[in-house]
Amino acid sequence: MKKNCLILLLFVFITQSILAIDVKTVDPAFWWAGMKNAELQVLIHGSDVAKSNVSITSKTARLKEIVKLESSNYLILYLDLSDASPEKFDIVLQQGKDKKVIPYELRERKPNSANRIGFNSNDVLYLIMPDRFANGDTSNDVVAGMREAKVDRNGQYARHGGDFKGISNNIDYIHDLGVTAIWLNPVLENDMDEGSYHGYATTDYYKVDRRFGSNQDFVDLVDKTHARGMKVVMDMIFNHCGSEHFFFTDRPSRDWFNYPDKYVQTSYKTTTQHDPYVSAADKKLAIDGWFVESMPDLNQRNRHVAKYLIQNSIWWIEYSGLDGIRQDTHPYADFDMMSRWCKEVTEEYPDFNIVGETWLHNNVAVAFWQKDSKLAAPRNSNLRCVMDFPLMGVMEKAFDEQTTWDQGLSRIYEYLGQDIVYQNPHELLIFLDNHDTSRFFRNIGQTSNLNRYRQAIAFLLTTRGIPEIYYGTEILMAADKSEGDGYLRRDFPGGWAGDEVNAFNRSERTAHQNEAFDYMRKLLNWRKGNDVIAKGSLKHFAPTNGVYVYQREYNGKSVVVFLSGTDEEKVIDLSAYKEVLPATQAKDIVSENIINLTGKTLTIKPRSVMILEF
Repeated sequence: MKKNCLILLLFVFITQSILAIDVKTVDPAFWWAGMKNAELQVLIHGSDVAKSNVSITSKTARLKEIVKLESSNYLILYLDLSDASPEKFDIVLQQGKDKKVIPYELRERKPNSANRIGFNSNDVLYLIMPDRFANGDTSNDVVAGMREAKVDRNGQYARHGGDFKGISNNIDYIHDLGVTAIWLNPVLENDMDEGSYHGYATTDYYKVDRRFGSNQDFVDLVDKTHARGMKVVMDMIFNHCGSEHFFFTDRPSRDWFNYPDKYVQTSYKTTTQHDPYVSAADKKLAIDGWFVESMPDLNQRNRHVAKYLIQNSIWWIEYSGLDGIRQDTHPYADFDMMSRWCKEVTEEYPDFNIVGETWLHNNVAVAFWQKDSKLAAPRNSNLRCVMDFPLMGVMEKAFDEQTTWDQGLSRIYEYLGQDIVYQNPHELLIFLDNHDTSRFFRNIGQTSNLNRYRQAIAFLLTTRGIPEIYYGTEILMAADKSEGDGYLRRDFPGGWAGDEVNAFNRSERTAHQNEAFDYMRKLLNWRKGNDVIAKGSLKHFAPTNGVYVYQREYNGKSVVVFLSGTDEEKVIDLSAYKEVLPATQAKDIVSENIINLTGKTLTIKPRSVMILEF
């Protein structure tokens, strides 16, 4: 009898364990009352959760829709928060006698959360790949249970161990340099096999990668950056996720991904988004094809996918205090959904800024993606800021060539003369290089040419747009894309215990590196808070005698830049520039000398830079 009772108890225990409602994920885990968009999506993932009856105990929120997808392992709830107040309540799942209670919270928003100021032309962004910048906490290098269980600094596609603590430890170095914002390559969980150190294969949209730190560690980094008067821009990816995301390993529905039956690679021809002669087949392949096999292509036309992604970005803004987002592979996703996303973010945060990665090779194609562009009418991307890749291509050549009718600095003159295609040239992200391109210096040998560096940095920091500096440019880090993308993202020297040289410390940099660092630091700190550069009009002159001259002017103040595009000393006729020379002398902020402008001519040294303030 006793034996039979034990068997019965064991049976009951096992049966209850089997019947227990198993909830693995609730996204998002909490939200806020008082958001402009009063609809909240709650996605619940777990074994057979869709078989549940659902109720909520909230006093102020209303459950308005319950969605059950093809997979019984998903429930999507839509709550109406029109009259919601901050409160804690329960989401209750009921299957017969089995009940699962999920505690939920609507939090109170921080004061003035909606009024944050996003990055703009006042700012200079410093781009960091977290895994390669600095390792401040070796205890999180390898995390038990995650797929890549090693750190190998000799492997260009392996994890190297950089983390939030490493960035935080060196935040004063970044601040001292004079940039005003940090842009972090993706920090969300990438629990993939080796090769995902870069962060572009998300496996959890609501958790940072534990090898960087915790969600709270990320918030602390944002707070520390803000405390120094700098902003934070977060990389996001809506086009695809990682193949180890539960969305892919346990698909909610057939239409959650594009090309659901097999891997079909994109053609990468995003020209199809604006091509007036495009074929339907070409457009589908470009937009619906997968970027790579390990990054399945999300179907943003699915309303639940779209809501999930839009809501996730707003969650990170509100939760961590972000000042901006950089959206990866922007033209590869659905145009209308991305437009809706930009619009909804702006409605919540009117001065927030998003920059889309518009890696296209001509300015007409890039301009198509900017908010209010006539090229896209009657459609509107609602994307304020786009990336000026064509200008990067121009600068790669301009500072190497002798300036002639159509080469050297004439390339810049001609390119800027086409800014009529842009709705707002001030809202262009401009850069010499980034984590996906060859560095401005392709090899160490080229770094001996500091004239090239000085001219490029001076132009980048004084022309229209929002400049971005790729980490290490200030100490002349060099790399060629032909070596592999991992080498474009080499470790910052000194970011790891035991490094032979710590380039964060002036005393351990070479004299050549310090010369480059000091030059950039001077211009960055001069640019900071300088309305003439941030807001001023641009006027330029066709390069004459190898010299390119342009003016920035705002509220009666001006800056005039002289760039010499030849290896010879030149004498220029000042009368040609009298309309931008309002005084007989001016200070050159580069040399700190007073330049006399009373004569008829001015001698310009080979490959030199003068930045005159009036």
